[in-house]
Amino acid sequence: METGFCEPVMGSVAPVARSLGERIDAVHAVVRELAARQPPLRRERLSGIHNPWGHASVLADAWRFLDLCEDPAILDRVEQIIGPDIVLWDSQLHLEAASYLRFVEAQREGRYWPVLPLAGAVVLVAPGHPSAPVSCFDLAVLGGAPRPALDPRAPLYVIRYMPAASRFVRDPHAPANWTAMEEQPLLNYATRPLWLVRGEDRAGNDFVTGFSPAVPRWAGHQPQEH
Repeated sequence: METGFCEPVMGSVAPVARSLGERIDAVHAVVRELAARQPPLRRERLSGIHNPWGHASVLADAWRFLDLCEDPAILDRVEQIIGPDIVLWDSQLHLEAASYLRFVEAQREGRYWPVLPLAGAVVLVAPGHPSAPVSCFDLAVLGGAPRPALDPRAPLYVIRYMPAASRFVRDPHAPANWTAMEEQPLLNYATRPLWLVRGEDRAGNDFVTGFSPAVPRWAGHQPQEH
């Protein structure tokens, strides 16, 4: 296992993860804590967990998940499928893989992707899996509803990448976004931030939206000063 130097974090010194294994272990520690919460968390609350500005950031350290999404070894696999220009647009943690397996079997993977032309890679990370913690699929293949070899009771982290030659559609009335909000009202992909994790953007994508925290509700109700 690789070792790295240390960087100061919040006034302390923390080791910097340098290998894929270290990054998965860091995520696994967070997953164990989330799985132990009572009452259990709704699946929608764990969508976009890599986003430090998202609603899931209050539940866990989003930077650990984002660090894993940007891991070079994972991006190498993604590049073999969609090419060298890669955009990270979504991820979701499933505390039990069974929920994602049902999602795939219903041929819903890709249904909500606001990506034109539609193309992408889906990476499945199984924290704690002793032999095959990471697998990567072409979105076109997942459309045929294969059943990945996963323990249905174990946690699963799903990461979604699109080629930077495609355009991420932010119009909430676009078919994919409209369908997503109808079927999963707590999710709004139109405002998700994008990360150009490798290569160049070739479709004029919006890399500004989503990179700020939501304004607290109390901010608009400040008492007047006297």
